[in-house]
Amino acid sequence: MAINLESLRKNVVKPARIIIHSDPGLGKTTFGACAPAPVFIQTEDGLGNLDATAFPLARSFGEVMEAVATLYTEKHDFKTLVVDSLDWLEPLIWQEVCSANNIESIEKMPYGKGYTEAMAIWRQFFDGITALRDDKGMTIVMTAHSEQKRVEDPTMPAYDMHDLKLHKRAAALAEEFADVILFAAMQTNTVTEDLGFNNKRVRATTTGQRVIHTVGQPAFTAKNRFNLPPVLPLTWTDFAAAMPAVAA
Repeated sequence: MAINLESLRKNVVKPARIIIHSDPGLGKTTFGACAPAPVFIQTEDGLGNLDATAFPLARSFGEVMEAVATLYTEKHDFKTLVVDSLDWLEPLIWQEVCSANNIESIEKMPYGKGYTEAMAIWRQFFDGITALRDDKGMTIVMTAHSEQKRVEDPTMPAYDMHDLKLHKRAAALAEEFADVILFAAMQTNTVTEDLGFNNKRVRATTTGQRVIHTVGQPAFTAKNRFNLPPVLPLTWTDFAAAMPAVAA
């Protein structure tokens, strides 16, 4: 194809690929269930009492990709794919690596080769759900648990942050792939207490409101490509209102 002015194309806004992560029990799965016409690919049994449509609990990476292929090839009215969750998907990907190499554990492969091979399988997954976004117009929501990770930054003292509970290579790939990364948490404030004798103590308190952070901070991983407000209530309604072009 020749590169000239006639080859120019106007960008088409596509549905978002969203990752929402938090500690357990904050409402990540409920957030996905409230998206438009959702269907779940479950890698963990986390739906509880939610009224949701889901494929059978995936026991292998192949079953995950079969569900993705079904949504791509068969006619349906679903508008959102919810993958619940990425950190329970990861062991299925490791299992795929082990089966291909006839080993019991991904740790058996020297020099981290197993995790390198896992990246190719992660890319198959991300390519599959991106095809659903691009060709079928589906919004993609992926849940993940958070874990505290130590960050060694040469420009500042080391610190802890909430990041995706994935191997560091997989986490980096997922964070690059996503259009939006939301960190869900209880809204907190700090209160300074006077203990007397010139001593003070800072104490964290919660308002009880659940919120999603859309902009990264040293304390947690988050991002967005849509100029979202930095903090929103943890509801799909509030989130969609902030970016109606891609999440309505």
